[in-house]
Amino acid sequence: MSNIVYIATSLDGYIADKNGNIEWLQIVSNPDGLDFGWADFIDGIDAIIMGRTTAETVLGFGLGWPYTKPVFILSNTWRKIPGELVGKAELINGSLKQVIKTLNQRDIKNIYVDGGKTINSFMREGLVDEIIITTIPVILGGGVPLFGELDDAINLEHIKTNVFLDAIVQNHYRVKK
Repeated sequence: MSNIVYIATSLDGYIADKNGNIEWLQIVSNPDGLDFGWADFIDGIDAIIMGRTTAETVLGFGLGWPYTKPVFILSNTWRKIPGELVGKAELINGSLKQVIKTLNQRDIKNIYVDGGKTINSFMREGLVDEIIITTIPVILGGGVPLFGELDDAINLEHIKTNVFLDAIVQNHYRVKK
């Protein structure tokens, strides 16, 4: 069982710019349409868990819902799944430990944890097992940081590094427990 973060950041550690935009993710020319390991990663997970804001951001792309794996959305404000997500995602509530237990009981073992607030909540609870961070070569100088304040340091073990297009660096870590 693993809870895995897979996310892109700017060189200075932001997941969105000062206006909440993520267009900067596309600054490196990718003429061959490389997926930077996304397909292999997504093949290895059973489900995705994200917060409402991330779900709204994905919907805002206007490209349809991109996920074929089960998606669970954590939200304190949504009382039901919006119409465009009916049959594509499910609301889930409770403490994060209970949410993980519930998903594990449904035979969901490898979970992709997505979205800044959700990632930080999982980190604070000690529920992240692996972190894959793809660093885009841009310094935003402010915005939405990937990591928030933690009570204690989290030690990591480096698994591997990939470099794509001689510009994008992807680091894969395991959380030491």
